[in-house]
Amino acid sequence: MTSQDTYAAGRRTGTSVPHGGRSAAPVPPPPPPALPRRGPGGRRALATVFWLGLVAAVLPWWLDTPAGSLADTPDLLTGAGRITGLVAGYLLLVQVAMMSRLGALERWVGGERLSRLHRDLGATLLVAVLAHLSLIVVAYAGLEEKSILGEVGSLLRDYEDMVSAFVAAGIMVAVGFTGIRAIRTVLPYELWYHLHLTSYAALLLGFGHQVSNGAQLFEAGPVRTGWIAAYLLVLAALAWGRVIAPLHFNLRHRLRVADVVAESPDTISIYLTGRRLNQIDVLGGQYFRWRFLNVGGWWQSHPFSLSAAANGRWLRLTVKVVGAHTADLRDLRPGTRVWAEGPSGTFTAAHRTRERALLIAGGSGIAPLRAMLEELPAGAALIYRARTPADVLLHPELDWLAQARRTSVWYVIGSRHDPGPRQVMSPEGLRRLVPDVTRRDVYLCGPAGLVDEAVRVLRRAGVPRRQIHLATFEL
Repeated sequence: MTSQDTYAAGRRTGTSVPHGGRSAAPVPPPPPPALPRRGPGGRRALATVFWLGLVAAVLPWWLDTPAGSLADTPDLLTGAGRITGLVAGYLLLVQVAMMSRLGALERWVGGERLSRLHRDLGATLLVAVLAHLSLIVVAYAGLEEKSILGEVGSLLRDYEDMVSAFVAAGIMVAVGFTGIRAIRTVLPYELWYHLHLTSYAALLLGFGHQVSNGAQLFEAGPVRTGWIAAYLLVLAALAWGRVIAPLHFNLRHRLRVADVVAESPDTISIYLTGRRLNQIDVLGGQYFRWRFLNVGGWWQSHPFSLSAAANGRWLRLTVKVVGAHTADLRDLRPGTRVWAEGPSGTFTAAHRTRERALLIAGGSGIAPLRAMLEELPAGAALIYRARTPADVLLHPELDWLAQARRTSVWYVIGSRHDPGPRQVMSPEGLRRLVPDVTRRDVYLCGPAGLVDEAVRVLRRAGVPRRQIHLATFEL
């Protein structure tokens, strides 16, 4: 079913009810001017550093290997094993650095992009680890004329730090396989999250055998010093991003739950108060990782976007109840202490490439887009997909923003197989609603199926990929 008085009506002027009749909610401040854009210069600089680091990791082996020295199969296998070992050691450092939650990385690259790079690079790291292990075992077995199992026993028994190295490899293989989408989707989030935390142990367990057995690292010199310095830098970034910065943020702002409001039967908004909220540098569309410090909640860290732009007086996140943890959030009591890490993400108005924007939301995916609408330039457009009119969240606020920010809002109601939504979510339908769609940035947030389909339609409509922004928290 497509609601004729919504999606077909185009721009809605609505009423000036800012918070859906919630009497306790403060009125948002007047809309601020559009945010200045943030360019991709930081990402390019970090990409350059990454490739230079990879070359620097392998260069010592190249310089130490005389021309013509790889004359037979064992030598070739040994050389390949050492190269893949150096690559694996370097990629592990990069992986941990990307997940250090260092503020500069989050600002330059974005938490969403870091998560995608972390996932993609993780597959390469897994291949490098398995290749290094296999090549070295086979090469050494050939040189020492032993069986594969015999060589594994010899490595574990006779070589320093090899037991911890094998444990580290096992951890990385386990983490790598749980990152496969088909496996990831059936694991509870908490189990997947804590399994990935063990990758920090892999970093430490694998370090010993690199300097005690690595052909290019066991001798003191600039190569070994540089390698150790790189590990110390990553550990420092990890300590800063994971411990010191969050501790400073939470001691400074002391966030607490102020209220929990039902937006629909399966969606809630959590209002937070604290100290110096006007000094939190957060943009609409960004997210924090939240821990609610009540019984059973302190050890659970989940990412949720703010659903209203920062106003210096309160923060709000809007959450769909999809599991045990989010169901428990409905029972949060006012005054509950909150631990937050962030803000993260480049899914913001400041990271657009064009002046105007089109926002496409599905279900609770409206939350970050609702906050972003307060910071986008006037003239933005919003297409909100929902199965029924009752599933439209924050409806009065969107109508208020449509008026205050001169935003065109279309509510597309029904399943994706209904004629109305099918007509709208087609290249012709999008061009009919938003004729200049190819000259806009497009922000997408919602269920994976809706987002994937919307990306395909946008590409067929001629929207360049660089103008399409996706909200992704953890992969």
